[in-house]
Amino acid sequence: MGRVTARRPVLRISPKGVVRRPDALAVEEPLELRVNGRALAVTMRTPGHDVELAHGFLLTEGVIGGAPDVRTARYCDGTDDEGRNTYNVLDVALAEDVPPPDVGVERNFYTTSSCGVCGKAALDAVKLKTRFSPAADESRITPEVLTGLPDSLRAAQRVFEATGGLHAAGLATMDGELLVVREDVGRHNAVDKVLGWALLAGRVPLGGHVLMVSGRASFELVQKAAMAGLPMLAAVSAPSSLAVELAAEQGITLIGFLRGESMNVYTGAERIVLPE
Repeated sequence: MGRVTARRPVLRISPKGVVRRPDALAVEEPLELRVNGRALAVTMRTPGHDVELAHGFLLTEGVIGGAPDVRTARYCDGTDDEGRNTYNVLDVALAEDVPPPDVGVERNFYTTSSCGVCGKAALDAVKLKTRFSPAADESRITPEVLTGLPDSLRAAQRVFEATGGLHAAGLATMDGELLVVREDVGRHNAVDKVLGWALLAGRVPLGGHVLMVSGRASFELVQKAAMAGLPMLAAVSAPSSLAVELAAEQGITLIGFLRGESMNVYTGAERIVLPE
């Protein structure tokens, strides 16, 4: 299996002087995802938990709705110059009754396209694909539980501790129990790995859970939360305007700038148990 860290020489310059030493870097490698033997997408990711990543990606693209929709997920023989398997090609075989996706699905299509796709088109596309609406979820959470999530997430970021170069996503219950944490060079990959874990564990739709992310809350992350039936997404940084629009439309509680004892609640404030 691929490494998650690599060591490279670095010239360290500081007020204390100049020193050469090895430095730990987060590994970034391509993963080609194939469905029924046909190439579907390539994403740059940190190796590890690739099967979860594939399941989460296919869930949030509307290809599958549960673990039984996948028959097998296995690495292909992607080899390096010395003939060793690089574990950078993963083929997913869908169950017979699951229609394959259109070949050419691309990561970040709505957020990177320069072909005139507007915000409304992006919102409508999510609406058409969503299987599990979080709007009716009546679960609630206290500010005290929310403010404890960033520290819990940070404490579980083992690779970040060594490299300082990874995003993280975590899935927690409304009482603050952190169920799983995944790290990756791509924030979308970290979320897909978490959602893939949940799908394989039979937890989707994810009513009564909160998705905690270490960076900003983009449209794509809100889309993924909606596709998994998550009622709440919390981020330590800012959301985008389209992320707020989508969260409001899907009935998701969206929290940004979750730092220390403060936060901004952009949508779905009714799920926050406020002090009297």
